[in-house]
Amino acid sequence: MGARSMLPTAVFAAALALGGCATNPVTGKSDIVTMSAAQEVEIGRKMHPQILREHGRYDDEALQAYVNEFGQRIAAASHRPDLQFTFTVLDSDEVNAFALPGGYVYITRGILAYLNSEAELVAVLGHEVGHVTARHAVRQQTGATAAGVGATLIGILTGSGDLASLANLAGTALVRGYGRDMELEADSIGAQYLGRLGYSPEAMIDVVRLLKNQEMLEVQVARQEGREPRVYHGVFSTHPDSDTRLKEVVASAALTTGTGESRPEGRDAYLKRVEGLPVGPSREQGVVRGSRFYHGTLGMTVAFPSGWAVQNLPTKVVASSPSKDTVLQLTAVSPPPDVKPGDLLARSLPGVPLTAGEPLEVNGLGGYTAIARDVALPWGNRGPARYAVVYYNGLAYVFTGATRLGSALPASDPVFLSSIKTFRRLRENEFELAEPDRIRLIKATAATRIEQLASGSPIQKYPAERLRLLNDLYPDREPVPGQWLKVVD
Repeated sequence: MGARSMLPTAVFAAALALGGCATNPVTGKSDIVTMSAAQEVEIGRKMHPQILREHGRYDDEALQAYVNEFGQRIAAASHRPDLQFTFTVLDSDEVNAFALPGGYVYITRGILAYLNSEAELVAVLGHEVGHVTARHAVRQQTGATAAGVGATLIGILTGSGDLASLANLAGTALVRGYGRDMELEADSIGAQYLGRLGYSPEAMIDVVRLLKNQEMLEVQVARQEGREPRVYHGVFSTHPDSDTRLKEVVASAALTTGTGESRPEGRDAYLKRVEGLPVGPSREQGVVRGSRFYHGTLGMTVAFPSGWAVQNLPTKVVASSPSKDTVLQLTAVSPPPDVKPGDLLARSLPGVPLTAGEPLEVNGLGGYTAIARDVALPWGNRGPARYAVVYYNGLAYVFTGATRLGSALPASDPVFLSSIKTFRRLRENEFELAEPDRIRLIKATAATRIEQLASGSPIQKYPAERLRLLNDLYPDREPVPGQWLKVVD
């Protein structure tokens, strides 16, 4: 957990300075664009560190090498084989993959959990490489207004509203995905790359079906939780696997990209590679068990109010009351040397009046707490909030408790303080609780049923549906005897 950095903006301004025509590597036609190939690479190079800070690089070198191996095969067979591609697995449980200009391609461990073969992995990576080789970001950026290009481009590339807002540029346009035509073109290009590598281009349709099913359940869960759904590119509502145009471009790729060499889909080999993959947050991100948050790497735990919804986000943990009018948030920062907790709190809220300030001792750890009288609240208004800082193991843990109505803070304040005072070091017997749920493989028998597996699964919401999605058995299919299945332990 920590503060997010601001995305570099000078590179976008520089990209707007020059315009001209360039030959599209895929179509061979001339495109009017506003950046050169060198500028493309420079954008990717400068944004790459921010992407890693935002999501984190997944700490599994064997899996990183495995994904990179397939990515480099695709790159070598692509329309831009001279471009240096970089493939990275991100430590995010969101189902996503995206590419920056210049050949930086990202795939989350969240989407890797749902894929079921090497052919499907190539389909996803090939789709993203297709965006790069067809210069979709450049073509889309050319049509954007100069004022909004930064936020628009970031939103297009990542499907992330958070990253778009971080650009802090004039204009607030956010486009999820490139639009149907460019997404379909990327599918067509990805299907060609599947064929060039010896896989069936039909794997592209398999992936679209799988992701469409995952999106349907995610939209349902997000609606119940009162949040925006986190879906891959957000365009599958108009691009289902039964789409006639999709089937046409895949069929066309099958006719034009044959190499004479055919590869198996690589199901068993892929499943063995993703065994052990975390489902949900990783150990480095911390784990929520009921109302308590555990972080094995940081060696800490805290209990939030019973019955509250606890969200473990990339840079913070947020607990919300059932009515969503009261929240308690936890973040962590690295304090400057020799700065005491009270001074750190005052520095982080410059010009904000602090009242009822006092030293705080929490389970043997030093801290400070106070009421900030006028700060921005999560609901878009301003009002008072309870702040507390606890120092532990080189980090400052900052709690913020607030209510939608400032007048309700006194009633909720004892709840905030009670929760803050549960912060402590992990005990030796609790480190196991800080371990994430992971994928394990089992072999199905004639008696194996998904509902039975779901009854013993740690997946809390829709366990049967999620197990079916993980194994491409959604909505109601059962496994075949002898089939390797992904379960969650």
